[in-house]
Amino acid sequence: MDVSYLLDSLNDRQREAVSAEPGSILVLAGAGSGKTRVLTHRIAWVCQVNGLSPFSLLAVTFTNKAAKEMRSRVEELLGISAGAMWVGTFHGLAHRMLRAHWEAAKLPQTFQILDSDDQLRMVKRVVRQLDLDEANWPPKQAQWFINQNKDEGLRPQSIDAGNDHIQRQMLEIYRLYEELCQRAGVVDFAELLLRALELIRDNDDLRNHYQKRFQHLLVDEFQDTNAIQYAWIRLMAGSNTPAFVVGDDDQSIYGWRGARIENIQHFEKDFKGAKVIKLEQNYRSTGTILKAANALIDNNRGRLGKDLWTESSDGDPIMLYSAYNEKDEARFVIDRIQSWVDDGRSRNEVAILYRSNAQSRQFEEALVTRGMPYRVYGGLRFFERAEIKDALAYLRMLSNPMADHAFDRTVNHPPRGIGQKSIDMIREQAKLQSQSLWNATLALLESAPLSSRVRTSLQVYVDLIKSMKADLEQATLAEKMEHCIQHSGLKAHFEKDKSEKGQSRIENLQELVGAGKGFEIDAVIEDDNMSLLDAFLAHAALEAGEGQAEAWEDCVQLMTLHSVKGLEFPLVFLVGMEEGLFPHQRSSEEPGRLEEERRLCYVGITRAREQLVVCSAEIRRLYGKENYNMVSRFIREIPTEYVQEIRPKAQFSRPSFSSSTPQLSHRQIEEDTGLFVGQNVSHTKFGSGVILNLEGQGNQARVQVNFEHAGSKWLMASMANLQPS
Repeated sequence: MDVSYLLDSLNDRQREAVSAEPGSILVLAGAGSGKTRVLTHRIAWVCQVNGLSPFSLLAVTFTNKAAKEMRSRVEELLGISAGAMWVGTFHGLAHRMLRAHWEAAKLPQTFQILDSDDQLRMVKRVVRQLDLDEANWPPKQAQWFINQNKDEGLRPQSIDAGNDHIQRQMLEIYRLYEELCQRAGVVDFAELLLRALELIRDNDDLRNHYQKRFQHLLVDEFQDTNAIQYAWIRLMAGSNTPAFVVGDDDQSIYGWRGARIENIQHFEKDFKGAKVIKLEQNYRSTGTILKAANALIDNNRGRLGKDLWTESSDGDPIMLYSAYNEKDEARFVIDRIQSWVDDGRSRNEVAILYRSNAQSRQFEEALVTRGMPYRVYGGLRFFERAEIKDALAYLRMLSNPMADHAFDRTVNHPPRGIGQKSIDMIREQAKLQSQSLWNATLALLESAPLSSRVRTSLQVYVDLIKSMKADLEQATLAEKMEHCIQHSGLKAHFEKDKSEKGQSRIENLQELVGAGKGFEIDAVIEDDNMSLLDAFLAHAALEAGEGQAEAWEDCVQLMTLHSVKGLEFPLVFLVGMEEGLFPHQRSSEEPGRLEEERRLCYVGITRAREQLVVCSAEIRRLYGKENYNMVSRFIREIPTEYVQEIRPKAQFSRPSFSSSTPQLSHRQIEEDTGLFVGQNVSHTKFGSGVILNLEGQGNQARVQVNFEHAGSKWLMASMANLQPS
């Protein structure tokens, strides 16, 4: 049988991987190196050459889209229908296994799957059943706790809460939730994997059956596997079945949702005799982009190690723009995109990548102002995000308590014990008396026979709105926003969600305050009867009402760095490249987080095919504060020979230590102290470090130094005795 067609289109390393002798193999596949082609050709090879049946293979990936593409390519290569093959996502294959063995899995034959929303409703039911206050025990936090433990393979009885009251209560929610699910015959997504693992682990006959049936295991995106997925793979492989896994430790960026980089790092140890084949030839990016990416990622320790290269030319240097502030950054980016379009290129070919969702606002506003269509990939526009709508609803209640839609959104959010029956009663009163919901509530409080619990809850809400309105009569727009977010309980509510999503909501709320400050400075109000608050609310409504570009429309793509994996664009902008923003300030709090941030930057760089533009800002108003940050270390880790700086970094001014003293430029402080931002210095106690900031004057001058081992500290310049190093 002529199988040359399986190898003709491959390079040497790809051929080596596809045609390797049976055995466990780790294909370390760099960005843009053709990993999907290798995986599908390997399936065809072992069927055509090694004589395995297509139905004796188990091939697993992470998304339905990837699984569909894999099946399609296998069908094309083998000329058969892949419908009955075990090719799919982890969740899809686990579901298939549980359907086949529902009785052994202790499930009803007609069991159903809960999606995320259904699961949350079930958790809320448990919280109510335990008579817990949702404000203190947010169902979303309990949902996250349940799923996190399931992803680690832990049932309630396997977890020792010790003397931790919060942990004990969460475990009780988890235990009762499991009971309700079992009675209802439903499973959530995390349960699919855990139940499938337990099915194989605890049933010798089934385990032996599947280990004999599947003669070859293939896994895509192996670096993204979590604890339970890896345990399932090892169980299915047993001691004899070879595993062919494809992944890239340099693109492991989902540690915050349970992915374990250790899985790919320990593959050779866990699968004895495993061979490692590196795919390093890149078919996507220019030589300069790849050299920059290699230099950056080489700063991570414990890598399996590879260097991307291309037969293409080096191409253009990486452009570096040091903006004065976030508005200058957005202006520069939009100008570059316009030049790209003027040269006959498509807006669809352009992506703006950022670390935090909150950064999208500045670019959205600039794009709307310039009339340039755009899409926020994998997310909502800033003013359409739920937490922003929540905060705006409270602001609308300050402006006009008769706004029923704002009342509806705020009356029991965050939860304050006002149930649906109470809300229905308010609506009925409003309908009968042709009143607003607010006035109906006031009327019910004055005359209706209410239970003490309902009366108290409604009175708390009414008093909250009244007190905020009175307290903020003379406040600035930004102060009103900050006060509403804090005193409404929204901030505390979202802070209870410890996941990345919860943190992103907090950052978005903080950025709303920043939007308020910017609006105060920039707004031109033509109607003298309109307050600044009303003008901003109108602005927010119009921004949200603009609507994203249609999927078919030629538009700029905006997305977070976590969303861009698997995509590529001719022109990529990496924005907000400053210490504290990217790498994120939280990366210094946990071991390994900084290296994951660097991998995230590596992913961003390797999305660019032709041109990469990197931007930082000297002053950035973000999350409601003005920040004066150093340029990101990730920029400093790219060799200068690959970078073309658009303009030299400018001197800038910042407020001095005392608000009553005039502003003082860094240059003036440098003359007083002999110190300057970016200078390497040493301290007798704290060791070596770099100067981040200067403020004050004379004897009051202070210097902020980021010490290598002691972290960031403010010192009196006259007493610190800092020595240049």
